Amino acid sequence: MADMIRPVAPPNLPSLVQAAFNKARVTGDVTYYPTQVAVLTPRSIPVSIPVSIPFQLRFSPALAHKPKAPKPKEPNAKPFNPFENPSPAMLIADLPPSHRLVLNKFAVVPEHFILVTRDVKPQTHVLEKGDIAATFACIQAYHADGRELFAFFNSGPHSGASQPHRHLQLLPVERMKDGLEDVENGGQWRVLAEKLTESTQGLPFQVFTTGMRPDMSAEERHSSYIELYRRAVEAALPDIEVSGEGEAKISYNLAITSSSMALCPRTAEGTMIKNKSGESIGVVSLNGTVLAGTALVKNEAEWDALRENPDMLLDVLKGIGLPP
Repeated sequence: MADMIRPVAPPNLPSLVQAAFNKARVTGDVTYYPTQVAVLTPRSIPVSIPVSIPFQLRFSPALAHKPKAPKPKEPNAKPFNPFENPSPAMLIADLPPSHRLVLNKFAVVPEHFILVTRDVKPQTHVLEKGDIAATFACIQAYHADGRELFAFFNSGPHSGASQPHRHLQLLPVERMKDGLEDVENGGQWRVLAEKLTESTQGLPFQVFTTGMRPDMSAEERHSSYIELYRRAVEAALPDIEVSGEGEAKISYNLAITSSSMALCPRTAEGTMIKNKSGESIGVVSLNGTVLAGTALVKNEAEWDALRENPDMLLDVLKGIGLPP
């Protein structure tokens, strides 16, 4: 196989993203949904376990009214694809040879942006070497600027995936911390994937992890991803033959930071929670940001119930993946 052209992100990527986001907010091309935030630390995790999981919970009532993508006017027309030909207002930069960077149109975290393939490729397929290399190029551009990025990928019907065109999502960690300085235990939160090692006892779902080094080649990083994916498939479907390409065998979330990679096989997108009276009040759905240690709710009953009983969050987490 011929050597892959190594993607290089613009060295001023953080300022490019910030400028594009601020401009798009002013013009209305991006909608930012402000949130309230709390940090929950479920008490039922044994103290003797080295992994603690302070979870960031955000509440955005306006997000419940987010507009839906337009439906095709003709019965056989293709659904609207926001990534195929992004408008100039949404485009941050091209990332040759095969990707581009665009803004997330509906942002809960400021400066949330997205790495998309130029060609339309399936979100449900195993990631290619170029996908991982382009993602890490963005992470390195932030790291070189003294900042950190949290990258995540949702694949499959139980993962929280919403667009069929292949894309990975990128969140500046400093913007994920917005508002935490004003809440109890806010200083305890940090990206969960950064805290995980091969010893992940204490988590209520299985996660497979490995370290990332700055000097790794694109081949080594992709091989690390494929190995995590293989282990996850074997855990979920022991008798299935695993291939490193084509349609993925399971739903899963992937997280990548400058120092870690984590993959979580998923069995459900979310779970129902109940109030003190035992009444069902809503389904808490989680995507790849679960590997950052964050959750988002859109109605006040869920927000109140989880803050009143943080242990309820464990039940949600137990319901989305494979038991440890």
